[in-house]
Amino acid sequence: MAVVGVDLGTQSLKAIVVDDGLVLRGEASVPYQPRFPAPGWAEQDSSLWLDALRPAIGKALEKSGLGPDAVKGIAVSGQLDGCVPVGADGRALSPCVIWMDRRAEAEVADLDAGHIRERTGLVLDASHMAAKIRWMKRNRPETRACRTWHQPVSLVVEKLCGRAVMDHALASTTMLYGLRERGYADDLLALFEVESDSLPEIAEASAQAGVLSRAGAELTGLPAGIVVAVGTGDDFANAIGAGVVRPGLVSCSLGTGEVIGAISESLVLDGEGLVQTHGFLDESFYLGNPGWLAGGAVTWFLSTFGVDTPAELSVLAASAPPGSDDLLFLPALNGAMAPRWIAGARGAFYGLTSAHGKAACARALLEGCAFAMRDVVDRYAALGVRTDAIRLCGGGARSRVWAQIRADVSQRPVEILDVADTSPIGAAILASVATGQSTSVAEAASAFPRRLETIDPDPAKAEVYDRGYRRYRTLFDALTPLYGEGA
Repeated sequence: MAVVGVDLGTQSLKAIVVDDGLVLRGEASVPYQPRFPAPGWAEQDSSLWLDALRPAIGKALEKSGLGPDAVKGIAVSGQLDGCVPVGADGRALSPCVIWMDRRAEAEVADLDAGHIRERTGLVLDASHMAAKIRWMKRNRPETRACRTWHQPVSLVVEKLCGRAVMDHALASTTMLYGLRERGYADDLLALFEVESDSLPEIAEASAQAGVLSRAGAELTGLPAGIVVAVGTGDDFANAIGAGVVRPGLVSCSLGTGEVIGAISESLVLDGEGLVQTHGFLDESFYLGNPGWLAGGAVTWFLSTFGVDTPAELSVLAASAPPGSDDLLFLPALNGAMAPRWIAGARGAFYGLTSAHGKAACARALLEGCAFAMRDVVDRYAALGVRTDAIRLCGGGARSRVWAQIRADVSQRPVEILDVADTSPIGAAILASVATGQSTSVAEAASAFPRRLETIDPDPAKAEVYDRGYRRYRTLFDALTPLYGEGA
């Protein structure tokens, strides 16, 4: 018996096959790209995800040595904050307006950010689905025929089994979900002029959404009648796949962006708006910061400084002293998400002298991202959320140098996962529970075989990094007037 986990990324669809011992047997991906039709706009045709399902799953099965008949269930995770209007015939009425799109700024300009935060746990932002629905209703007449406003994951799930449904975590990214009600809230629906029956229903991520239809079987190459789980968003699936399902661990996914999350069993709201609160598994809550360019900053550095590989960057960084000889880097290449959310913020090196070379710049970049991580981890601690250890996943977790810097900056143990991409693993875990192969998400997430390397903090470096962190915060505040927001 096996299950399939699928992740709908922005640049590729990934599929994995996991057997009944929760052992990863095969994985594959199919690339695609978003398009940018105007400044600040970002779209993706939903057909790209649907067309990628069969080849990705087929390649993963081929590598696993298993046939389609061995698969008993499938679950989907994927990009958050997309918006796809679907008509009565099941066809998308427009391309998906994806997570990075900023066109709906005017649709949130007249709203009370404090009220939105108190009701939804979210930062009032144009990226969220409700703002995009408001924009589409105002600017795309064809969407007046919309039957269901979908996120990418819920759209694919409906295509697989015929049911429009999303989990609590995804629903809580919309700005239409009340955390206390654990469901769509009438006042929020009225605020954004959205009808509740035009949204997917809400269920637990590991529940059965239905069974694979004939149309779903054609899309996937899997047998009709297998279980389809409700699924969830990639931030939440990353945490599940990394084993971060209970309080105490902080998940830190180092992909192109750096996404940080922690779990609380009670409702916690951040009055400062650094972290957002989402409904999560079994009535718990996921507190997350959607992140800044971390791996993306590494990619930029490689291109700009003529460095060949991330491994070479790590070697360079290791040759510079802790604190980078007082050189600082602000990781805000596409806006800041820490220590405050400021879309107009920009990255910077500060403190350059003729004595600084490529090595100091490399280390300063790694330290700057670690300082931003500390912003979030310290905020968790201030809110009473446990932060006993930090668990790293994603491509950036391969750098032991970066892991040690993060341990020293935070003065917490850092655990390095041997698996880079945990979102499809999280999806496979949900499928395992939906099929009855596992009894609970927590049990399956704990049982999933993974190797961890623990990096302990060096107390001797605490002072130099405390000083560096204070200077980083001072620099951010000093540059704030240049970000277009005022001091």
